[in-house]
Amino acid sequence: MMSRYLIVGLGNPGAKYARTRHNIGFMALERLADRYAIGLSTQKFDGIYGMGRVADQDVVLLEPQTYMNRSGGSVLGVARFYKVSPENILVLHDEIDLDLGKLRLKDGGGHGGHNGLRDIASRMSTRDFKRVRLGIGRPEHGDVSDFVLGRFTGAEAPDVDDLIERACDATELFLAEGLQAAQNRFH
Repeated sequence: MMSRYLIVGLGNPGAKYARTRHNIGFMALERLADRYAIGLSTQKFDGIYGMGRVADQDVVLLEPQTYMNRSGGSVLGVARFYKVSPENILVLHDEIDLDLGKLRLKDGGGHGGHNGLRDIASRMSTRDFKRVRLGIGRPEHGDVSDFVLGRFTGAEAPDVDDLIERACDATELFLAEGLQAAQNRFH
């Protein structure tokens, strides 16, 4: 049987959170869906998702529609239903510990204070899923939650767009050649 991959973009649902730093996972997943004409139209498992092929692999592209800190239930529901093992799950998420525009791929590990990753690891009972960490930077001063829930500035837009494109490229290379190849090219 051919293995299937689950690609998850993390964010918060609703217009209030659209294009915020915390939603860069949604933005990257939507760009990937556009590249491959995969409609994110199925509503089930507290998420919206679509199925198709990316880099010659069968994929499910998922945006949990709960708040970030409750993303794990949606991921678990889709993974169970489509029989996707944790090592075939790739989560695209914002990362405050990377400067804006930096991208890193990671296999497993801790959640680093990211509530979406924390909930996925808790609900899946494993940390053994892959991540594409999308650097959004850290505020110089002020509240971190206000920062991540804030929108990107106009001056940041070109860096954000480039980061989203590279996240899609990294996801494609991960699917085509594996994590190591993607890390070698994008780190």
